[in-house]
Amino acid sequence: MFSPMNSSVIIIPTYNEADNIFPLLALLREKVPFADVLVVDDSSPDGTRQKVLLFQRTDDHVFLLDRERKDGLAGAYFAGFKYAFDKGYERVLQMDADFSHDPEVAASMLQGLDNHDACLGTRYAQGGGTQGWSKLRELISRSGNFYATTVLRLPYKDVTGGYNAWRMSALQQLEFWTIASRGYVYQVELKTRAHRKGLRLKEIPFVFHERRAGASKISGNIIFEAAWRVLKLINT
Repeated sequence: MFSPMNSSVIIIPTYNEADNIFPLLALLREKVPFADVLVVDDSSPDGTRQKVLLFQRTDDHVFLLDRERKDGLAGAYFAGFKYAFDKGYERVLQMDADFSHDPEVAASMLQGLDNHDACLGTRYAQGGGTQGWSKLRELISRSGNFYATTVLRLPYKDVTGGYNAWRMSALQQLEFWTIASRGYVYQVELKTRAHRKGLRLKEIPFVFHERRAGASKISGNIIFEAAWRVLKLINT
């Protein structure tokens, strides 16, 4: 069996996550000791970078990638994927910094790549769910997911989520650097390409928790961009 030791990296994009990043890094290093962690920070003004540097003093498996300006989620993941490729990592895990993505599931996400090209964290299969959301927010999320899966004819329960593990070879096959989407629809485009390429995708249920601290990055502009960008994916 393939050993994940020294070949897996968890990529965490951050912007103003100073209250969350230190405890998240501590928990990940406890729960997923075989994986390195890369924080991709978009020049957060709240001291996120300094918290990562402080953590690095006692753990040489945590790394920081500084970006000069706020450039969106897709740009952060592009930078993280390129870093992982350049460093020779074979497996990557995408997750948010705000504890909405359960660190308890991270190890099984990466280990699921033994037999799959990608493992998709899903909120909407048996065993998954959401906590701390209003009925309106859950309605918007479920409706957006239904819209994307219906329009793009995807057989998965959850394609809009950002908790995903990938083999680097799969990301290369998908030519991740050519993806045009920005914001959260970046996740949809990756999964759409993977499905159309016939890659082996596995959905792993998890419970999405409302962020512990800080402000949500979701805005009306992001939702609008996702809606029209999904339509553009039909024939791409």
